[in-house]
Amino acid sequence: MTLATGEGAGLVPTVAPAVWAHRGARDREPENTVAAFARAVSLGADGVELDVRRLADGALAVHHDTRLPDGTPLAGLGEADLPDHVPLLGTALAACATLVVNVELKVERREPVAPLVDAVVAALAAWGGHAIVSSFLPRAVDAFRAAAPEVPTAQLTLVPVKPRSRMAAGVARRGHAAWHPHHASLGPATIAAAHAFGVAVHTWTVNDPGRMRELAAWGVDAIVTDDVPLALAVLRA
Repeated sequence: MTLATGEGAGLVPTVAPAVWAHRGARDREPENTVAAFARAVSLGADGVELDVRRLADGALAVHHDTRLPDGTPLAGLGEADLPDHVPLLGTALAACATLVVNVELKVERREPVAPLVDAVVAALAAWGGHAIVSSFLPRAVDAFRAAAPEVPTAQLTLVPVKPRSRMAAGVARRGHAAWHPHHASLGPATIAAAHAFGVAVHTWTVNDPGRMRELAAWGVDAIVTDDVPLALAVLRA
């Protein structure tokens, strides 16, 4: 089976489910760092998930939270203020080599999305690799879809999602290639419904081998995990 968002959507075809490293190989290196992304490559991951935020000077930082560990708000910083371990998006993308990169747009609910979207569009164009762009914020991922329809996009959702059967229809109607639900939202009928609408299902964050096997049996297209070697051992055995 090939990834549902394959060549037609700009992603690299692969055996499903694909294994994507959550914020890089974060069980072995600090998350969202060049070291974590390089380790994911060396471990044999199919893809990497990372988070991107726009700084005050327009630079794109790869960082999950709104603040640094010392409490400093990221939004008030510029590129020159970043700690050494926080990479810019372009540097992170280069470290991911030929892997599929899931770029999650991190934007607050009242924050304008256009500056982040435009900057990420430019960064991905400069990189030229295989990416899929996602966000929990519908207006962010919709704006990205409008700005760069050649790049596959995905709607992220938290648990619970109700009614689940309607989510895939909405994702497809808005033109997105994939749905990125928490794995607790999923069952075999939900995944089948998504596929019927032509929507791939990439689920997060799965670290239990039994759950990995179950999701694979149901036909999930990609699993985001903190433990790439475990996932590969379970799913490629």
